[in-house]
Amino acid sequence: MISCRRSSRRCGISAPDPGSGDTVFYSGSPSFTVRRFPVPKSHTLPLLETVLNQLGCDIVDGRLSEGDTFTLNDICSRFDISRTVAREAMRALEQLNMVSSSRRVGITVRPQSDWAVFDSAIIRWRLDNHHERARQLQSLTELRTAVEPVAASAMAQHASEEARERIVELAKLLQHLGDSGRGDSHEFLMADIEFHTLILKASRNEMFAALAPTVAAVLDGRTQLGMQPAHPVKEALERHAALAESINRGDKAAAEMHSRALLTEVAQALGDK
Repeated sequence: MISCRRSSRRCGISAPDPGSGDTVFYSGSPSFTVRRFPVPKSHTLPLLETVLNQLGCDIVDGRLSEGDTFTLNDICSRFDISRTVAREAMRALEQLNMVSSSRRVGITVRPQSDWAVFDSAIIRWRLDNHHERARQLQSLTELRTAVEPVAASAMAQHASEEARERIVELAKLLQHLGDSGRGDSHEFLMADIEFHTLILKASRNEMFAALAPTVAAVLDGRTQLGMQPAHPVKEALERHAALAESINRGDKAAAEMHSRALLTEVAQALGDK
């Protein structure tokens, strides 16, 4: 693990500890703490994805904190990879605004305020982190509460007949799966994602539609983390149905009201956990 304590000075890497399977990372300053972490190895994930996921998780967790610096050679040594793979991982992190790079300094971790927080990768890393999970769920729920009710109202006004029929079908499917004790199933997740992203896409607002992957990421994350019950709360299923029916009949006010009430229930459920 590349590990520095809030510093602009570069981290270094020692040789592996014989027989441990770990790579020891240390700083060039005596004020830093030496820390050793196992390097995960995967035979199923592509190498670049493995490296990127670990570095992203390290940054989210703070093991690589704002202002810490490291080099491509550090990445190569840690993961035993080529500079080509290390460079691709660095570029991916740059695209997410999690790091910046320069020839003189190397790779520097950027503050969280700079991150591309709507990106599904960052959302996933934050949800996977027990320190960040509650904060991420809260911020995403607040975002949805601000946007989805307005999008639901717009869908009630602008949606095609096909979209109106589909939203009702999805609400019925969610009701059926929930009543059958399959609220935590992949089928329920796919229907729930389609339900909520359809509202954004059918609003005819391109800004709302662009948030569809973000909403899909948080719904998927909740299920993967075991936060979606097999038997969803009855009121939540009924609220989905009422929202769909309001959209179908073109009732803008009712659609906005039911969407807001549904998301308020989600926020309250998160607060109870």
